[in-house]
Amino acid sequence: MMRSLWSAASGMIAQQTNVDTIAHNISNVNTTGYKTEKTEFKTLLYQDIQARTTTANGENKPIPAQVGLGTRVASNTSMFTQGALLDSESDTAFAIDGEGFFAVRGGDGNTYYTRNGNFTWSIAPNGTILTTSDGYPVLDSNGNMIRVPDGVVAERVKATGTGQFYYLDERGNAVDMNQSFGLYQFNNPAGLEKLSNSLLTVTDASGNPLNEATAGGLKRSGVRQGYLEGSNVQVADEMVNLIVAQRAYELNSKAIQASDSMLEQANQLRR
Repeated sequence: MMRSLWSAASGMIAQQTNVDTIAHNISNVNTTGYKTEKTEFKTLLYQDIQARTTTANGENKPIPAQVGLGTRVASNTSMFTQGALLDSESDTAFAIDGEGFFAVRGGDGNTYYTRNGNFTWSIAPNGTILTTSDGYPVLDSNGNMIRVPDGVVAERVKATGTGQFYYLDERGNAVDMNQSFGLYQFNNPAGLEKLSNSLLTVTDASGNPLNEATAGGLKRSGVRQGYLEGSNVQVADEMVNLIVAQRAYELNSKAIQASDSMLEQANQLRR
């Protein structure tokens, strides 16, 4: 009987994590570049309740007698499907159409990755550079900061559909800046570690970043200036998942109540 209590308790704990994940998805429904997460479960150890054999010769039974000991959370997997491209009035809004990630340099000097292309021009000691809304420099395909050439107004800087930067001179002619967005792909993007501010960092599970400009065999991502990638959270799906998780939580609580009632009846047998 105690086994059922602990199994149901593990189910309630796992479903609480599931509800937490769904709530996190719903709270980020309007976060630029956010990727929805899905909680996945796994069973705990199985316990043998009978011997594997009932004969003197030691022959195994065709069907084992085992009972499970509950469940636990296996992972929270991010779904890196394409989000909707939302029109923006900002000239420094960029959306990735494909599987790539922008590269930014954090305050600690390390490189991080993001799908949030809500950038801005910032004044730095060495010129005007493209940064995130938190001030982290955006990197080009060579790992350098994206800078506005001297004597050029930042509003004249544009980007092509492949992420190549240029500016318009006084006559309206396009002048190549010899810089392009650094776009990177991963063999397992779900293995990236999620940080705050929509940043992601490389792990052993994700594999090393693959530079689209130099790595072969990759489908190049497109860049859309004047657009932002919305989150891929589907509110209707999340509400259905929330109902299912709530029902599962209630069922586990009912199992605990049933086990408690049976234990109470067993304790009253001597009365």
